[in-house]
Amino acid sequence: MDQDMAELTEKIDALTAQVAYLTEQARASERERAERDELFESLKPVGKDLMRLATEQLQDVEYYVDLPDLMRILKKAARHSADFEYFLDQIDTVTGLFEVSQPVLREAMNMATEVLGEMEHKGYFGFAREGMRMADNVVSAFTEEDARRLGDNLVLILNTVKQMTQPEILNFLHDTLLVAEVEAEKPVDTSYLALLNHMRDPAVRRGLALTMRVLHVVGAQGAPVKPALPK
Repeated sequence: MDQDMAELTEKIDALTAQVAYLTEQARASERERAERDELFESLKPVGKDLMRLATEQLQDVEYYVDLPDLMRILKKAARHSADFEYFLDQIDTVTGLFEVSQPVLREAMNMATEVLGEMEHKGYFGFAREGMRMADNVVSAFTEEDARRLGDNLVLILNTVKQMTQPEILNFLHDTLLVAEVEAEKPVDTSYLALLNHMRDPAVRRGLALTMRVLHVVGAQGAPVKPALPK
């Protein structure tokens, strides 16, 4: 008898638990239905506004787009929904990469700004502007024929400049200019006796000899060509 009562009590408890579970499920369903109804009621004004706005906007293109065309476009968009989703994922990836790289880009921009400011302070840009001005002056002063001749003789010009920039030549010109500047400030005696006294100086005689040698070379370069004698 006690065994039967225990089994009956156990079945009643199980039935009570099932009823409680079903009651809770019914209440949950009722809450969800109430929430859906509330959401639907909340969205009804928005839907009405969207329909009104869509109707107003479609009135402008109703002569260009008919319903079959619109349905075909919607179907094509539905078929390519996966592609659209992939495209949006790529945009999210690029956006995330941009957000991650923002500190690096900001640091690079700060570094570039600092370097450009330092170059401006040292005068690089001013020198570049003056260089452009000099280039404009050169282009304005020389014709195309002058540029062609310059190109033909560029090697000779560079060799001449190379010879002129030898340390011995530069030191000689530098020392000569310094001495000439100092001597030009002194009074000069142009009498014949003073000139004769200068001729006794070995350095003066050597200078005259070198000058005569250079004049000989210059004269030989400019000598007219003698015509050939008739046979």
